[in-house]
Amino acid sequence: MKQLPMTVLLKMEDGKLVPKRDIDKYTLQNYLKNVEEGTTIQVTYEELSTDGTYAQISKLQACTRELANHLGYSHEEVKDIVKAKAGLYNSDGDVKSFAECSKEELSLAIQAALQLGEQVDFPLE
Repeated sequence: MKQLPMTVLLKMEDGKLVPKRDIDKYTLQNYLKNVEEGTTIQVTYEELSTDGTYAQISKLQACTRELANHLGYSHEEVKDIVKAKAGLYNSDGDVKSFAECSKEELSLAIQAALQLGEQVDFPLE
């Protein structure tokens, strides 16, 4: 079964990247124990900032695609539903692009996607 993307915080210690918190260590271990031998994993390193991250957008895209497949809606329709549930509107009243969102807004959208999955009996985590 294909796993959803996961995000962990790592910090540089003595020239090595190590999980920043216990939850990051657990998340990484849990993810890796479910990876089949020979599987190729793509890793993107990105310094933490206050803007939305590539990892957040990637997770949102994966969640909305999974929901679209499950619900029979288009990917764009599900993205709009998630954005509306998260309250992601620009000054014109239109839904924002995920690329325009802050880290906090993307976190709200991820939570909205997870809640939508629960509501339709299709948990994403």
